[in-house]
Amino acid sequence: MDNFQNNDLNNNENGQNNTQSSFSYDYAKNDTINTSGTVVDEKPKKKKRVFTKVIAFAVCAAVISAGSISAYKYIDDNFSFENFFGRGTSDSSEADLSSKEANKTNSSVSNEKSLIELASRENSLSVPDAVSKVMPAVVGISSEFQVNGQSIGGNWFFGNQGQTNTQVATATGTGIVMTSEGYIITNAHVIYDNNTDTNYGKATGVSVLMSDKTEYEATIIGYDTDTDIAVLKIDASGLTPAEFGNSDDLQVGELVLAIGNPLGFELFGSVTSGIVSALNREININDKKMNLIQTDAAINSGNSGGPLINSYGQVIGINSAKMTSTYSSSSVEGLGFAIPITQAKTIIDDLINYGYVKGRPQLGITCIDVDESTASLYNMTVGAYVRSVTPNGAAALAGIQEGDIIIGVNGTAVSTADELNEKKNEFNAGDTITLTISRKGKDTDVQVTLQEVTQGDTLFGNQQTVEN
Repeated sequence: MDNFQNNDLNNNENGQNNTQSSFSYDYAKNDTINTSGTVVDEKPKKKKRVFTKVIAFAVCAAVISAGSISAYKYIDDNFSFENFFGRGTSDSSEADLSSKEANKTNSSVSNEKSLIELASRENSLSVPDAVSKVMPAVVGISSEFQVNGQSIGGNWFFGNQGQTNTQVATATGTGIVMTSEGYIITNAHVIYDNNTDTNYGKATGVSVLMSDKTEYEATIIGYDTDTDIAVLKIDASGLTPAEFGNSDDLQVGELVLAIGNPLGFELFGSVTSGIVSALNREININDKKMNLIQTDAAINSGNSGGPLINSYGQVIGINSAKMTSTYSSSSVEGLGFAIPITQAKTIIDDLINYGYVKGRPQLGITCIDVDESTASLYNMTVGAYVRSVTPNGAAALAGIQEGDIIIGVNGTAVSTADELNEKKNEFNAGDTITLTISRKGKDTDVQVTLQEVTQGDTLFGNQQTVEN
């Protein structure tokens, strides 16, 4: 609902201070003793260049001192030389080595990468830069649905029981600007409600709120409830579209950011971060199986239809759902799901070009399951019971009737409408399949040529399960 210094060498690793020794020389008076035993002062000889000699001695001393220090340091740094020169026992040498390794470890700890750096791709953007890149393409979606309420008013004495009250229900979500000409993608459930508790149907009005607070009325170009994708169009130009990445390149553990409008427009453009928890996670939502990106980035009501981006600021998913505590008795945290953008592109293209997804097969029937207890009670066969048949639909043209029970597809047994749908969806519109049906206790094989689902077809009705 995709996230680096060399250590400087220490010239005095053991903490010892190496100082240069000073050198001093005594110069005596030059005397001579004669054979008579008396001391005879010779004539003073010509004064030599003492200053030059002093300089020469100083240079030699410096060279000797530097050489001694270098030799000492080299010996100190080499374990074998330490032992050779008998500077200590092996225990003390090992202790020195352990101390050096500890120093290196402490140095590396200070250079450890953060979780965001570890989870980000190479040459990625900073989190603020990635968010700034996509934020102009994040919009708010507001949908209005007509709801028939209970009768109000009226006077029971005169027999007037009141009038039906039509109310308006509003839902909000998030969208992504796809083109500069105003095409916007979002979730189908943001603009089409087929929840079994409400079943409001298609929105009667949709508006789009841009990041700069500009508002537009939107037209629904197409929607697909199987993949939960919808395309809208606003009358605008020069918009900043999002950049789309390749969700097939995602890796588990990679940094991702979710952007949307949780709980309404008061929290417009909220950003949450996380990692890719799993790829191709098969989730059953409203009796439809979907392969989604799982993430621990927080996704809440209102985030639906918003972008899931990688560390380059590219959209790699459309936030679609989150697991709530109603799923199980356990507390649930960090379970959000997004539609992979690579998977969505084909659906989006078809919705723009045709208004529906091309090639999707249908039989043109509505079904309800016959389980073992029902079959035993009414002396029926376990399978998918045909409740209605669409006139001129694929099933009707093949001779399938209301009351038939479908028990197999191409020789594979099916016992529920879901299993029938799964087998049917392995084929394309125009393909011919063999259905095995039970009619009045007799099994019969029927050849059915699948038809194409178009935007005007009802995908789900009030029955428990609808098979198209």
